[in-house]
Amino acid sequence: MNPLKVDRTRIARLTDLPNIGKASAEDLRLIGINEASQLAGMCPFELYRRLCEKTGLRHDPCVIDVFMSVTCFMNGEPARPWWAFTAIRKAALAERAPHASPGPAG
Repeated sequence: MNPLKVDRTRIARLTDLPNIGKASAEDLRLIGINEASQLAGMCPFELYRRLCEKTGLRHDPCVIDVFMSVTCFMNGEPARPWWAFTAIRKAALAERAPHASPGPAG
């Protein structure tokens, strides 16, 4: 859902979360996330790793940005567009391992 349209009091489905459409909701379900409340306290990098592992593919790293947006939202932060997390993701990955990829190679 568009972050500007998210109403924290009306989160009934995964697609009610900021930046989550049908495809992202399916990705979350694939890794065992069926309710928005399950995202509270989750690590977006771990969610990405699980998705890549489950599908056997290295997904676009922007998926991490989407996962960052929803985990932060479910931890009480305001809804923000996924691209607001791109620089944060890049810095975090550079800090973790300067030459490592964020998920398994496909």
